[in-house]
Amino acid sequence: MYQINNLSFKYPKNKEKTIKGISFEIKEGEIFGLLGPSGVGKSTTQKILTKLLDNYEGEILYKGKDLKSYDKSYYEEIGVGFEMPVHFSKLTAEENINFFKKLYKSTIDTDKLLKRVGLYEHRDKKVAEFSKGMKVRLNFVRAMLNNPKMLFLDEPTNGLDPHNARIIKEIIKEYREKGGTALLTTHLMNDVDELCDRIAFMANGQIAEIDSPKNLKLKYGERKVEIEYRDGEGVKKESFNLDTLKDDESFINIIKTKEILTIHSKEMTLDDIFIKVTGVSTHE
Repeated sequence: MYQINNLSFKYPKNKEKTIKGISFEIKEGEIFGLLGPSGVGKSTTQKILTKLLDNYEGEILYKGKDLKSYDKSYYEEIGVGFEMPVHFSKLTAEENINFFKKLYKSTIDTDKLLKRVGLYEHRDKKVAEFSKGMKVRLNFVRAMLNNPKMLFLDEPTNGLDPHNARIIKEIIKEYREKGGTALLTTHLMNDVDELCDRIAFMANGQIAEIDSPKNLKLKYGERKVEIEYRDGEGVKKESFNLDTLKDDESFINIIKTKEILTIHSKEMTLDDIFIKVTGVSTHE
């Protein structure tokens, strides 16, 4: 879908480049996660790919053609969910949706989507009366209303309760199953684990690591399994090497004779990998 080659960008008033020669690709039909601490260039990269910024260095190909060669028809193919929802607060949810529908040649049945995200019964309310979570969900509907081939999502579940976050994530998965492609940026590593086929960690304007979540967890994790079991009146915890597990008599004996409470492989979490690769916590 996209081929990004040696992309660099500097804001006019800055001395340093925000993006310092990054290269990656986004494959058609995948959810690609662009991750990293605040200020490393994630949002700038999204703004370049959505043609909000154009004075960049390097090459970006969209479907094999230079991104700069596309006119406004490009926007018919992309949907964008900005991190900070921007709505016309004095208009109702339905008036907001109808306004944005007029910008596109073809649109989806938004009533169906409004029902799915729990906003249909609130469609005649002014957006000023909406909670933060309702605004986030309306923002998502707006990103989807032109049935985009490419979806840009910045923190799509931030501020949502677990129930509504689950609905949004299910819709994103269904979108991918139908052949859609998405670029996702978020600090919620559970979302990344659940949704992303591949992820790139950015640090200091460059890509520090790129692979599937599973491969990264295997690469940075320990080849160990930790078992917790009841022994007499107490609880014991022991670790064993994964590579020699099948021949480890001590492990086999515990499995056969003890009441097992938990078993965990010691793979690293994406939160841990985020901190290791970027040097910054996901909560900053």
